[in-house]
Amino acid sequence: MVFHSGEELKKPPSPIVFSESNPLHLDFIESAACLRATMFNIKIDKYDKEYLVKVLKGVKVAEFKPKEGVKIATTKEEAEEQAKLTDDEKKVKEILSSLPSSSELKGFKLNEIEFEKDDDTNHHIDFVTAASNLRATNYKIPTANKHVTKGIAGKIIPAMVTTTALITGLTSFEAYKVILGVKTLEDYKNSFVNIALPFVTQSEPVQPTKEKYYDVEWSLWDRFDVDLGRDITLSEFMDYFKKKHKFVVTMLSCGTAVIYSFFTDRKQIEERKKKKLSKLVEEMSKKKRKN
Repeated sequence: MVFHSGEELKKPPSPIVFSESNPLHLDFIESAACLRATMFNIKIDKYDKEYLVKVLKGVKVAEFKPKEGVKIATTKEEAEEQAKLTDDEKKVKEILSSLPSSSELKGFKLNEIEFEKDDDTNHHIDFVTAASNLRATNYKIPTANKHVTKGIAGKIIPAMVTTTALITGLTSFEAYKVILGVKTLEDYKNSFVNIALPFVTQSEPVQPTKEKYYDVEWSLWDRFDVDLGRDITLSEFMDYFKKKHKFVVTMLSCGTAVIYSFFTDRKQIEERKKKKLSKLVEEMSKKKRKN
């Protein structure tokens, strides 16, 4: 008997070579062009598909080649490692610097497109059908025609829009209470929703379980803030709790990384106690600290 992990069972995508004679490719180009024309206030006149094919024959799609020095992740581990090294702030600055200035866009108007599945002249369902079928082709999944796509959209859109609006509204009510500084627990509400029934009900949140340590009450919502004004060692951290709060630290973790545990080899414990917490966290979690 052979067992496979989820990673092994994932289907790798296969590339699609563009061809103006392929109806699926032509449908995608046609519907996408019509949507862009609507966005940019370009009038869509009746056009001949033969002319569209003629134009596309003159378009040469360059073969994809990765930039020099760019490594493309082929495994989950490589992707995670690359994500750690990505400088998000630098990318954001590059994107912002590439945007045109407000003076360059003076007088420019862009139309927003609101999805409407029942208007066959707006090319919305045509685009969704073509785009989803191209992706299906990538992964060797059976394609669907326009009518099937419209039926699926008809089930998804009402459920998604109404549920999202309801949850957003209920969450916003609770957020206002937090912002206004409401302290009474009974003023907050948990909401339970099932639109299919339909059923909506609310209840008061339950207080967290309270424990006692000597004369101090605490719950999972409480925390200790430790700030000695400098980067301290693990030994100093443990001594702080022993002297200040009269308890012994038996385990310390950061995320999924165990920084200290009482059952660790004694020699390793002594070595770790001498190290600064910041360096110890980096070492055990294998993640660089962000300054």
